[in-house]
Amino acid sequence: MNELRIAELSSGSVEYVDTGGDGPVVVFLHGLLMDRTLWDQVIPSLSPRFRCIAPTLPLGAHKHALKDQGGLSLDGLAATVVELLDSLGLDRVTLVGNDTGGAVAQFVVRHYPDRIDRLVLASCEAFDNFPPGLTGRTIVTAGRLPPALFGVFMQQLRLRVVRRSPMAFGWLTRRGDAVVRGWLNPVLHDPAVRRDAVQLLRALANARPTLAAASEDLAKFDRPALVIWAADDKVMPPDHGRRLAELLPQGRLEVIPDSYTLLPLDQPAEFATAVTAFLSQPAH
Repeated sequence: MNELRIAELSSGSVEYVDTGGDGPVVVFLHGLLMDRTLWDQVIPSLSPRFRCIAPTLPLGAHKHALKDQGGLSLDGLAATVVELLDSLGLDRVTLVGNDTGGAVAQFVVRHYPDRIDRLVLASCEAFDNFPPGLTGRTIVTAGRLPPALFGVFMQQLRLRVVRRSPMAFGWLTRRGDAVVRGWLNPVLHDPAVRRDAVQLLRALANARPTLAAASEDLAKFDRPALVIWAADDKVMPPDHGRRLAELLPQGRLEVIPDSYTLLPLDQPAEFATAVTAFLSQPAH
């Protein structure tokens, strides 16, 4: 049974779901202005065979404001992931990242490669695609505002027509608006979470060079790796999926049709099948 828990880390409280069990551990990382519920339709398919852990990272949809904002960067978020692993007594895991979670996963691999047995990157920021597309540019630009004005800007997303626009989540998911609406609650209602979000967005505004370097460093990750890309992605270029798969020494590309960036929302069954098949293959 999925159990919601809280890890007390150096930066603050991090919620996570842990299915438990003795199987290989799979850690799922979500994107910007999202939380662990991105994976709610995927984890039930994997949990009979794998221990699935899905944290809510401080990416703007977290419910517990941070006590220390020093880790609000891609490097800092990678350190938060590893600190969570340490708190759970986990040495090596499979890491699965979608959207900005895939960027965080690349930084985990860059700084802590010995902690990762296998890697799954799913329609995510890579190379020079940061901030990604119209969606990313809009939210990072909004992050230049003072937190109070950023809150005013975000109030527009209460309206479905705004959420579904290309400047918001319209090009990220075809089918997930109900989930998206829930992700926005913390940043709409909690001033401290808004301050975290603004701090993060300001740090991410300058992240392109370090992300490009982290992506290129994947050439050193000689372990099983799967790249899953959405065939209809309008935010993450399909060519980046091919480049990542070619760059990874043991990389393989799988393309899933009829989906935008957020594959776990648009095609959860197909996504879970691809990940399960990958995890079931023996390592070389």
